[in-house]
Amino acid sequence: MILVTGATGFVGRKLISDLLTNGYQVNALVRQVSQVLPVEVEQIIGDLQDLVVDNLSPLPEVYSRKVDRLLKAKLTRIDVLIHCAARVHIMNDLSEDPVTDFREMNRYSTLALARMAADAGVSRFIFLSSIKVNGETTRFNESFTEKDIFVPDDPYGVSKYEAEQGLLALAEETGMEVVIIRLPLVYGPGVRANFASLIKWVNRGVPLPFGAIHNKRSLVALDNLISFIIHCIDHPKAANEVFLISDGEDVSTTELLQRVAKAFGKRCLLIPVPVWLMTSVAKCLGKAGIADRLFSSLVVDSSKASDLLGWKPVVTMDQQLKRIVYYLNK
Repeated sequence: MILVTGATGFVGRKLISDLLTNGYQVNALVRQVSQVLPVEVEQIIGDLQDLVVDNLSPLPEVYSRKVDRLLKAKLTRIDVLIHCAARVHIMNDLSEDPVTDFREMNRYSTLALARMAADAGVSRFIFLSSIKVNGETTRFNESFTEKDIFVPDDPYGVSKYEAEQGLLALAEETGMEVVIIRLPLVYGPGVRANFASLIKWVNRGVPLPFGAIHNKRSLVALDNLISFIIHCIDHPKAANEVFLISDGEDVSTTELLQRVAKAFGKRCLLIPVPVWLMTSVAKCLGKAGIADRLFSSLVVDSSKASDLLGWKPVVTMDQQLKRIVYYLNK
């Protein structure tokens, strides 16, 4: 039996669909009954933020009495818990205390849920983390690996790093196996945020000043991510390991936009504006963070997933982009 958190989100919905296709029995932890989930999925009502006893404690060793006893009972039937829920990175976050807000959901709630799962006898806890644990950018001809020294430099990355460390400590203490998957940008049907905006611009044929960007970025297609998660459910060598995954096709922003246009069957109108000029304008407009993601490099080495687990991507970037187009045209 599999329990999925974040079940109604971008990753969670596709994950549940593929789990069912592969013959797994699936439960979903949701705040309220959702009509978007398949009828085969048993929905467990519960709010992850209710799990935290004391947000100020360095590591919650117990979970809140506010949690419904039904959830505790349900966990005794669960073999693997896949934790997709998170407070995601937000550009121009307006929170007065973003570090505390990110820690409450991504660290404290995660560790309290994991403690509850271990107490209930759950055998494996799969945690979706972020490449931000490694950092924001890589230098020319370099890539992040699982062995790199951790240098998270924003509240989101810090909260994910702290959750990882707590989970590995909990695994050593309790014997519950932990699998940590650090993700670069995930794209696929239903993607939102900046990637969705790029797709709309290209589809509308809007001329874009991104014709001379020579960076390299690693991405992971939603189908590839789901394939890897399912691969980790019962692979014995995945236990207590950290993985970085990607499509294995590192592209510049210019090339990515050209591929998106090709998927739409359109010509991409890209103007070769110098990066230094666009960076300066972005800083003046308070959009430096967006500029960093468009112009800097972030490459991950996903060879460990292949070498240790024998996993390979199941779709190419072009195939996933065509699936996005199909989804938008339905």
